Amino acid sequence: MQDLLCMSNDFPPRAHCLVRWYGLREFVVIAPAANNDAVLSESKCNLLLSSVSIALGNTGCIFSSQVPLFVQIHQKWRRMYVGECQGPGVRTDFEMVHLRKVPNQYTHLSGLLDIFKSKIGCPLTPLPPVSIAIRFTYVLQDWLQYFWPQQPPDIDAIVGGEVGGLEFGKLPFGACEDPISELHLATTWPHLTEGIIVDNDVYSDLDPIQAPHWSVRVRKADNPQCLLGDFVTEFFKICRRKESTDEILGRSTFEEEGRETVDITHALSKLTEPAPVPIHKLSVTNMVHSAKKKIRKHRGVEESPLNNDVLNAILLFLFPDAASDKPLDGFTSTGNNNPSSDNEEYNLYNQFKSAPSDSLTYKLALCLCMINFYHGGVKGVAHLWQEFVLEMRFRWENNFLIPGLANGVPDLRCCLLHQKLQMLNCCIERKRARDEGKKSTFSDHASSASAGDSGQDHVKDTDKEKGEVGKSWDSWSDSEEEYFECLSDTEELKGNGQESGKKGGAKELSSLKPEGRLHQHGKLTLLHTGEPLYIPVTQEPAPMTEDLLEEQSEVLAKLGTSAEGAHLRARMQSACLLSDMESFKAANPGCFLEDFVRWYSPRDYVEEEVVDEKGNVILKGELSARMKIPSNMWVEAWETAKPVPARRQRRLFDDTREAEKVLHYLAVQKPADLARHLLPCVIHAAVLKVKEEETLENISSVKKIIKQIISHSSKVLRFPNPEDKKLEEIINQITNVEATIARARSLKAKFGTEKCEQEEEREDLERFVSCLLEQPEVSVIGAGRGHAGSIIHKLFVNAQRAASMAPVEEELKRTSSSEERRQNSGSDFPAPAGRELILRTTVPRPAPYSKALPQRMYSVLTKEDFRLAGAFSADTSFF
Repeated sequence: MQDLLCMSNDFPPRAHCLVRWYGLREFVVIAPAANNDAVLSESKCNLLLSSVSIALGNTGCIFSSQVPLFVQIHQKWRRMYVGECQGPGVRTDFEMVHLRKVPNQYTHLSGLLDIFKSKIGCPLTPLPPVSIAIRFTYVLQDWLQYFWPQQPPDIDAIVGGEVGGLEFGKLPFGACEDPISELHLATTWPHLTEGIIVDNDVYSDLDPIQAPHWSVRVRKADNPQCLLGDFVTEFFKICRRKESTDEILGRSTFEEEGRETVDITHALSKLTEPAPVPIHKLSVTNMVHSAKKKIRKHRGVEESPLNNDVLNAILLFLFPDAASDKPLDGFTSTGNNNPSSDNEEYNLYNQFKSAPSDSLTYKLALCLCMINFYHGGVKGVAHLWQEFVLEMRFRWENNFLIPGLANGVPDLRCCLLHQKLQMLNCCIERKRARDEGKKSTFSDHASSASAGDSGQDHVKDTDKEKGEVGKSWDSWSDSEEEYFECLSDTEELKGNGQESGKKGGAKELSSLKPEGRLHQHGKLTLLHTGEPLYIPVTQEPAPMTEDLLEEQSEVLAKLGTSAEGAHLRARMQSACLLSDMESFKAANPGCFLEDFVRWYSPRDYVEEEVVDEKGNVILKGELSARMKIPSNMWVEAWETAKPVPARRQRRLFDDTREAEKVLHYLAVQKPADLARHLLPCVIHAAVLKVKEEETLENISSVKKIIKQIISHSSKVLRFPNPEDKKLEEIINQITNVEATIARARSLKAKFGTEKCEQEEEREDLERFVSCLLEQPEVSVIGAGRGHAGSIIHKLFVNAQRAASMAPVEEELKRTSSSEERRQNSGSDFPAPAGRELILRTTVPRPAPYSKALPQRMYSVLTKEDFRLAGAFSADTSFF
């Protein structure tokens, strides 16, 4: 009973239809389970309703809670309900009328009052006054005075390093169409009494300008085309392609050279004449030149997926060192103009497992994304990737470092492709250092002779390696060995082969000339000879990417847990230890394992204070317990190690082999594999773009969603092969955020927030626009007389004038009287798209002596719909 009379729940912005029609907070609905099982006949409806009513009455549910019960009848699309509610001595019937065509006599308030009064049938005269609540809804669809500012990029423009109107390395943003399709203005008169207003078929006092309450809601465009979302979505589609690069660009690209020029007359001579077995040279130069030659031969310029101007512009963007006049020196672009490494946005790549936002991998991902969208699709992607791989081969062959990559070993926090490029850069660095070391030995004989004792030559000596696979460093030219004046391999093996770890050979070891010293180690001295302990020049451990680490761990795991397997596993893992022991022996002749442990693993050398025979306190040291275990790998390695400086040891890291492995890995990547590798970078860039755009608009709800996207992406992208469904969810979230920001800009443009001269008015408008994005319906402060209300009024006025082909007048003068506004209101607003009326009263039914009970009727009129929903109560004490 209270719900029927309560006015606070009139016209709720979002609720079940029965809440809007009857103002109820709790109710029960019984409806057919299947859509095609509709209750069509009136007798069946009454039977169902009475049966349920009896069942609930027998259980006492109705009288204890007094919850209304509804039964859905007719087809579901009609939303027809009948119901009842019973209480002690009270019964309320809920009835409904639904018509397609509105009778003319019921299009206004006076006709609806006649229906309401006749339905009540109150015997009292005069009838108690009827309380009325009215809402008219006006729809604005044409934003003629506001064009949508987002223009689609010009895909043919290439100006100053721009393709498609976009700067390289940046993603587009915004909606190509207005994401706000309609504005709904609801003018409400919440408390009216019968007789105060006139509303009939001739005249109406209901002027929307004079309505005491205005509320606005916006209707969003269905799936607006958003540039950023389309970019990422189209790039994600490549992940599902199956073709390889040569299948996309044409198999003829990789045909063997000369196949077309073979003379057919000599075809049979192959059977009788012996021919040498072809052995392909490892040199990459010939491969690169022949590949480029075949590409140009079989695919003309006009047939290339990428036009030369676009391709050259992208390559210069990716490799800026190629544009300088100086020879390529491989400078890295990860430097001064980049965000700080402590910056949260910069460190997002750690969470997404992508790549730093200033790296070559990141830029490559954005360029491929742009190429895929604007220039040739997957064919353009394959073409650019092919050129990229050729560039990598060129740089490896010519010792040019790859720009845009941080120095050092591969960063396992990044995507695998970025790690592979870093590995290739490591190979180039090692190769350059080796080549520079060779040049220095030929140019400066004196400095080379003392290289073993000079810390200045550490970089040159550390990485002196060979260019061929599988040979040790001591197989260089004879002239190089003369510069170092070291013993020959035969003499070394004869004099120091197995005696290096034994005490009996201490004299022979101490007589050797020290080599490969870096610098003296503080105050430490050798335990037996008392000579200063020198830190040796050692080989750096081999860098590894995550796939190589995984492969290595699988190999080690397959060795099993047997003693033999454990021993073999330990030997495989001690290659770096053995190299360091040999370097230490070469730098410190006459040393022992204890000396090495003191430098290499100080915790394994235990020292304690003891009192000698003379009563003096001295330090006595010994190896730790784990070093004294029989068959200890350290002891075994020490006995095996020979005094060989790092520059003459077998390389721990074979840069030539590893570089060829990386280049082969890059060459066999399909566009789908490439897209999978780079998708985290693209999502990373999209999130950064969304954060950048959101900062300009400052939308609180969007900030929360961006945090959710980052959290979700961090969990999904850490896996090697994330599920497509989860990736699609991330992309959809990014697209939704982009659409929300575009809606905010659209509303700000329409309401002119930037044009407000007063700071207070501008803040109120921005707050109003923000509420429109987050809430289903927003009240307009001051209704038609407030600042926002006057702007909305102007929008409707301009739309009406444009619809009637009349010239658009200037903004309504605020000095105009209310009477003039009321007279002009008929042309200021279109006909209401919806009319809602709620009639209430309290009368005794069915007899004059019955207790007074609430009666309520809701009416809604639209162009194609007319509905009456009545709740009529009666006293059942004596009836």
